[in-house]
Amino acid sequence: MSLDNLEMKWLLDEKYGGEKSEAFFADCKRLALGEPLAYLIGFSPFLNCKIYLDSRPLIPRVETEFWVEEAIAAAKGGTSLSLGFSAEPLRVLDMCAGSGCIGVALAKAIPRALVTFAEIDERHLPTIEKNIMANEIDPNHTLLVHSNLFSNVTGKYNFILSNPPYIDEALKRVDDSVAMNEPYVSLFGGEKGLDVISQLITESPAYLVSGGQLWIEHEPEQTAAIHDLAKTNNFTVTTHLDQYQKERFSILVLQ
Repeated sequence: MSLDNLEMKWLLDEKYGGEKSEAFFADCKRLALGEPLAYLIGFSPFLNCKIYLDSRPLIPRVETEFWVEEAIAAAKGGTSLSLGFSAEPLRVLDMCAGSGCIGVALAKAIPRALVTFAEIDERHLPTIEKNIMANEIDPNHTLLVHSNLFSNVTGKYNFILSNPPYIDEALKRVDDSVAMNEPYVSLFGGEKGLDVISQLITESPAYLVSGGQLWIEHEPEQTAAIHDLAKTNNFTVTTHLDQYQKERFSILVLQ
């Protein structure tokens, strides 16, 4: 079965319960024109969560799933990357939250964690709230903040996890379907894709406890710049491969 046919079957089963209605065929036309399947269905799976996309935030990617699963394992204390904090509960910041998929997945896996979601686009906050409720996260353990990076963030965190806008538009790597449908502000990171990443690394030390970790998703070409920024901002840093053997995320530990 071709990819197009698989997507049509997924659309038919998930949105229309197997019934080939007029609305289904209208959606098939939208799919053929490049509209993402996740937007047509209205949600995307992410780890063990169902992430709704009502406000059309960035669609969660499997590459992000890969490193978030690693972050959850580290937060639970089960890997060599674990923080070793004795204080409970962990305080976690999902920066550039979008749909909230990162923070929701961690909160579901670690129910005692206190998770703050920071997002620049106010339209996405109700979507994050919906995903918190839909995945049975205790809302008393979450905080939603309309914030341009750290502008409205307070307190200190054990973890800051971020999938920031990091694409270098000049490289022209983005598929037309993505560029036409997903939010520009969530995709493109300015010159060499490093504008937001640089600000994150420079400002995050004020919001991390000693030994706290900043996890950033990025492009392989940005690794050297991230290592340089890390060293000048009192971090040690390691870069890790994703499931496709590409340098995809870096872990910065505050000294």
